[in-house]
Amino acid sequence: MNPFILPEVRETAECFSGRHYQFNRSQELQTSLAQIFSRHLGNLEGGGRFETEGLLVTGESGSGKSKEVGHLVEKFNDNKAILPSGETAKIASCLLDGKSGWKGLGKKSAKAIGYHIDEKARNTQDRIWEKFALQAKLQGYVGIHYDEAQHIFRKKSEAESLAILDSFKTLLKSQDWPLMLIFTGVEELAGYIESEPQLFRLMTTHHFSDIILPEDFQTIHEVVGSYAIDGKVEVAGDLAGEDFYNRLATAAAFRWGLLIKITSDAIASARLKGAERLDVEHFIDAWVNKTQMPRFVTPFTHDSYETMFRRDNPFLKSIED
Repeated sequence: MNPFILPEVRETAECFSGRHYQFNRSQELQTSLAQIFSRHLGNLEGGGRFETEGLLVTGESGSGKSKEVGHLVEKFNDNKAILPSGETAKIASCLLDGKSGWKGLGKKSAKAIGYHIDEKARNTQDRIWEKFALQAKLQGYVGIHYDEAQHIFRKKSEAESLAILDSFKTLLKSQDWPLMLIFTGVEELAGYIESEPQLFRLMTTHHFSDIILPEDFQTIHEVVGSYAIDGKVEVAGDLAGEDFYNRLATAAAFRWGLLIKITSDAIASARLKGAERLDVEHFIDAWVNKTQMPRFVTPFTHDSYETMFRRDNPFLKSIED
C-alpha cells in the first residue's frame, strides 16, 4: 500500500472533481453568454463585418469564478453549436501569468487552440494575431477564456499594458474572425479593462458577491446537504442550525468556492474516519489540517470567531495570541 495515497481522500476528491453546484449566478452567466453568442452567430450568418462582445467576471479569490466559468465553457463546448462553415463552435481556455507581454499572450492563446508559434520567428503584434485568428477560424474557435487575467497587467509599464489591452481589443474587433473574450479575475482586473473604453464597452460584467447572511442560510444548507449525499455520508443534526452556518461562512471568508472546499475536505475526513454522519468535528478536522492551528482555535469552536477570523484573511487569525 502506498503511504502517500489515502483511498478515502482520493475517492472523495474524485467524486467532487467534476461536480458543479448550480447557483443563481450560473444561470445568469449562461444567459449572458447565450445572448453574446447568438448575436455573434447571427453576424456570422449575415456575412458582414462586425465586432463581437465578451464577459468580464470578477470576485474575491476563492469565490468560485474559475470553476464557474470553466463549467460554462465546458457546457458550451458540449452543446456543439454549428457554425455557417460547418465547424463546431468551441471556446478555448488560457491561464495567464505575470511573465508574459503581448508576444507571450499571443503564444499562450495560440497554444490554447493547439497552434504553435515558433519562438524564433520574428512576428509583429499584428502578425501574431492574424495567424491566431486564421487558425481559430479554421478550427471553429469562436472565443477564448482568459483566467486570472489580472496577472498579465501587474508590474507592467503603461505602454506594456496598453499593448496588451490593444491585443484583446484586436481579437474582439478582427475583420476576419472576431473572437468572444471571457475574462475572470479579482477586482483589480476591472480597473485594467475599464482603462480601455473601447474594450470595456464590449464587456458584459458580472461580479461574484460574498455570502450574505441570513439571506444565504438556505443555500449553505443545500450545499452541505447535496455534497454530503454525493459523498455518501449523512448529515448530523448539529449541522442544521444558523450557528453552524454562521461559523462555516466565517471559516470560508464568506466566499462560496472556499465554503465548498471546506465542506468537501470535511466529508473526506468523515470518510477517512469511517463515520456514517458528517458532523462539526469533521469541519474542525478540515480547518486544523489546513492551518495547523489548535482545535480550540477554529471558527467552529472559538466563542469570538466573528472577530478572530475576518473575511479579508482566509485561514488566518486576525488576533495574535
